[in-house]
Amino acid sequence: MKPVSRKQGEGFIQVGVETYGGGLWHTYLLLGFDRDLSIAGRVMVKTEKEDFVQKLVKIARPILRIPTLAIHLDRQETFTFNKETQLFPIAGLVAAELNRTAEAPEATAQDSSDASNIPSDGSFAPTKVPHERHHPHIMELIANEANVPSSSIVDFELILYDTHPACIGGLNNEFIFSARLDNLGMSYCSVTSLINSLSSPSALDNERCIRLISLFDHEEIGSTTAQGADSNLLPSIIRRLSVVGPGSDQTDTAYEQTLATSFLVSADMAHSVNPNYASKYENDHKPEMNKGTVIKINANARYATNSAGITLIQEVARRTKVPLQLFVVRNDSSCGSTIGPMLAASLGTRTLDLGNPQLSMHSIRETGGVYDVGYAVRLFESFFEHFGELEGKIFVD
Repeated sequence: MKPVSRKQGEGFIQVGVETYGGGLWHTYLLLGFDRDLSIAGRVMVKTEKEDFVQKLVKIARPILRIPTLAIHLDRQETFTFNKETQLFPIAGLVAAELNRTAEAPEATAQDSSDASNIPSDGSFAPTKVPHERHHPHIMELIANEANVPSSSIVDFELILYDTHPACIGGLNNEFIFSARLDNLGMSYCSVTSLINSLSSPSALDNERCIRLISLFDHEEIGSTTAQGADSNLLPSIIRRLSVVGPGSDQTDTAYEQTLATSFLVSADMAHSVNPNYASKYENDHKPEMNKGTVIKINANARYATNSAGITLIQEVARRTKVPLQLFVVRNDSSCGSTIGPMLAASLGTRTLDLGNPQLSMHSIRETGGVYDVGYAVRLFESFFEHFGELEGKIFVD
């Protein structure tokens, strides 16, 4: 939602929104499959003690929808639209809202006077107060979810999401239909495998390595944020970990030695072959769903994988008997990338890119394989358990 999201047009209440990342925006609109949308995110609240705290909110019911134009009114062969003027969702009808609040029609007009800078407590506000910038009814819904008075909301970061829940599908329940598989899918596998690798009380008795996962934000917009992979978060954590604990190396080069003996698995979802667009894939590298995690390779270093890394991950997979697949793009096709090359360059750590295969990446509804989740969890669990042993057996000059 935009900082000032309050809009209306032709009798509709609308909400101003800003696009994020490289979405397949037509999947939010195309073919009449208008989505049931709601909002979720972080709300900053002023407490009675005049502290400012964050509250996480998620309005579960659909309150927004981006309507398409009927095909009878616009028979364009290629679906195009203006993201600034034709992507505003509708939230209700002005008349219905007036009846609900029993307000006069003129009360719905946005007040551009200085009075909009005066909160309910009479103090001065540098910007317009939230109730002026956003529809009051939406503010009420947000306040109810946060369990706070509406007047205590100072600001928020809210995004639109599809309320349709994830589900298992396919004739034999072999598919996962869900939003945001890229990259919540591999995030889930990473967290689950780390927990599983520590299930035994003696799991770390003979462990000389630190088992670590990092879940970064903003990969789709370049990672150059405080919580993105291009920040100093991971290097800072590794630097601190490299000089703590019994038996740790307290030399001036402990951090550099740690990086040299570490291995980074960059886990980001991969592309499954799409039967309707099979020609878009390299003939000998067509990953299939439910046939194992995909190792991603690119000669131009769009992925950070190399032969030493493949050797290691194959041995890890062999220990737990899970299949792996290989993927490269066609020479006449562009290639996506991940945070793998970025972190490999900044850390100087051996890195490999992999991910589970999926269809419709960046769509509002993506498709993954049920069995690939189990394969990835077992693969990562084996990596945590066996890396210390295998690392010393792979020699590269």
